[in-house]
Amino acid sequence: MPDDQINTWRRRFLGTTIASVGAMQLGLSGLVRAQTAAPARPSPAGGFAQIRQIDAGALNIGYAEAGPANGPVVILLHGWPYDIHAFADVTPLLAAQGYRVIVPHLRGYGSTRFRSADTPRNGQQAVVAVDIVALMDALKIRQATFGAFDWGARTANIIAALWPERVKSMVSVSGYLIGSQQANRAPLPPKAEFAWWYQFYFATERGQAGYEANCHDFNKLIWQLASPKWNFDDATYDRSAKSFENPDHVAVVIHNYRWRLGLVQGEPQYDALEQRLAMAPDIGVPTITMEGDANGAPHPDPSAYAKKFTGKYKHRNVGGGIGHNLPQEAPKAFADAVIEADRM
Repeated sequence: MPDDQINTWRRRFLGTTIASVGAMQLGLSGLVRAQTAAPARPSPAGGFAQIRQIDAGALNIGYAEAGPANGPVVILLHGWPYDIHAFADVTPLLAAQGYRVIVPHLRGYGSTRFRSADTPRNGQQAVVAVDIVALMDALKIRQATFGAFDWGARTANIIAALWPERVKSMVSVSGYLIGSQQANRAPLPPKAEFAWWYQFYFATERGQAGYEANCHDFNKLIWQLASPKWNFDDATYDRSAKSFENPDHVAVVIHNYRWRLGLVQGEPQYDALEQRLAMAPDIGVPTITMEGDANGAPHPDPSAYAKKFTGKYKHRNVGGGIGHNLPQEAPKAFADAVIEADRM
């Protein structure tokens, strides 16, 4: 099917999910227990010299921090299969401008751990957003500017939609990514379905076993397919691949993709949040969306989501062979967008 027909389908598909919804409130109180660590700073090798840990909600979250402690806060959120090193070059650029930069490992990545063995290794979209709000509470951060891509962008979108008072502004790669199980039941055109091959692989027991057995090489393949013009070296990939050794990584990833297709259920305490998200709520906070010119991962056309952002809004296309991992492939463009969004 030609790309223009697929884009037309995407616009029609998104339009069917838009409806009004009543308001509700959810109180989140983070349990604060920050362990002693020096503020993280970018290392000469492009990593982070120190990682802090803090209890926040269901998790003990590992995060990097840079910049002045009293600076305006920027929270940077990675996706799958990436980690905090997607922002290794963005972080010093923002810290140099006086921002306090927080870069957390999502559940199932890096040094982030579940505080209880009894907590479900849940990957549904709402719970990842709840994690980050809990982190803000634990760090006593009232409001932040968000910069994010992939799972991280969906998470930032959700926080901006459900708790807009916590979001000063936002940079979202690939735009509006809030979804629902109901919407995901609709079949896509064959070309679009083909792009989601790994989602269907993960839906099988063979896929789960295969991902567990070959996680390192599987995720490296995703990097190559999602960013076909990014010539990253083995050292760059291996630095992030260490985060996939998290004992909960496979379970969280598999649950995330199975939940999207409605093959597994989420936790009942998040049902009300998912009902709101299923209505594709508008986002009113100042937002800049971005897209690379060589993004090989499934992503919507910018025209399909522009109207979902009802506040101050801009879109930036980034050229030069930039793929799905835009912050790591074009760190200056991404950092500049975060600064611009903060000033909108």
